[in-house]
Amino acid sequence: MLALSIAHAYQVLLVCVLPIAAWVAWSDLKTMKIPNKAVMSLLVVFFFAGLLVLPLDVWVWRWLNFAVVLAIGFVLNAAANVGAGDAKFAAAAAPFFHAADIRLVLPLFAAFLLGAFAAHRLMRAIPLVRRMTPDWVSWQRKDFPMGLALVGTLVAYLALVAFPPLYPWLLSLVGLTRM
Repeated sequence: MLALSIAHAYQVLLVCVLPIAAWVAWSDLKTMKIPNKAVMSLLVVFFFAGLLVLPLDVWVWRWLNFAVVLAIGFVLNAAANVGAGDAKFAAAAAPFFHAADIRLVLPLFAAFLLGAFAAHRLMRAIPLVRRMTPDWVSWQRKDFPMGLALVGTLVAYLALVAFPPLYPWLLSLVGLTRM
C-alpha cells in the first residue's frame, strides 16, 4: 500500500475509473446494456488500485459494500425490473464508496437519476441528435439507461472525495454535515 492521503488515493481511483465510466455511459445509451467486461474492469480497478492506495482494513471492508449492493440488486432485478447490468454495475461501484457517506450518496444518486432522465428525454427529442446517433437503442425504448445516473454518481462521488474543498461545499448545499 502506498502512503497516500484519502484525497490523493481518490484522485488515483478517479483517473482509473473515468475511462470505464465513459464506456458504460456510451454503451448504455447505444445498446441499453452495460457490458460484463466493463463491470469486471471496474472490479479489477478497485481490486488492484484500491489495494495500492487505500489502507488494507478499509479496502477489505469495502468488499462488504459489493456483497450488500449485489444482493439488493438481485432483489431489485427480480422485483422492480431494474436491469441486471445496472445492478451488477452498482455492485461493482459500491466498494469505491465509504458506507458512512450514504447520506450524501443517496441524494447524489437521486439528483443524477432525475438529471440523466431529463437530459436523455430532451436529447432524444432533438432531431439533429437522433440523426447523429441513429443506431442508439435508448432513443426507441420506453425504459431509461440508468447506467448514466450510476456513472454520474460514481464519478461525482470520487471527485468530491478526491478534491476535498468540493465536499463540504456540496454538503452545505444540500443541508448535510459529515458525520
